[in-house]
Amino acid sequence: MFTPVIQEEISGCAIAAVANILSKSYAEMKAIANGLGIYAEDPALWSDTRHVRRLLANAAIPCSAEQTPFTDWQALPDLALLAIKHHREGDRDFWHWVVFRRSGDYACVLDSASYLPNNLRTDFAEMQPKWFIEVQG
Repeated sequence: MFTPVIQEEISGCAIAAVANILSKSYAEMKAIANGLGIYAEDPALWSDTRHVRRLLANAAIPCSAEQTPFTDWQALPDLALLAIKHHREGDRDFWHWVVFRRSGDYACVLDSASYLPNNLRTDFAEMQPKWFIEVQG
């Protein structure tokens, strides 16, 4: 049904998440991101939402302007960027980007983390999203 893109850099979850939304390879999305001055090595990539918004806008994909607090899985839109593994370091918030997709009765999370045995996740109780960005797709 969905084929997850795996991040090729330790901090490339934002690039991989947008690649999952746009059905591009990691290498293709990385080239686009780098062309926009967005690099996986930049810690702001996983502590700021403007980079994923710029990548989506570059592809003419609208997304919500604000983050919406996560309440439950049923309340999510059919396509959303989710912030999981949320934590604070000093005065900065950090998280891991994943993509939630729903098609009919099937819902899953595309998680780009290379260490996972299965990147197409349905273990919803194990993930604890903090908030989401709705994506029109």
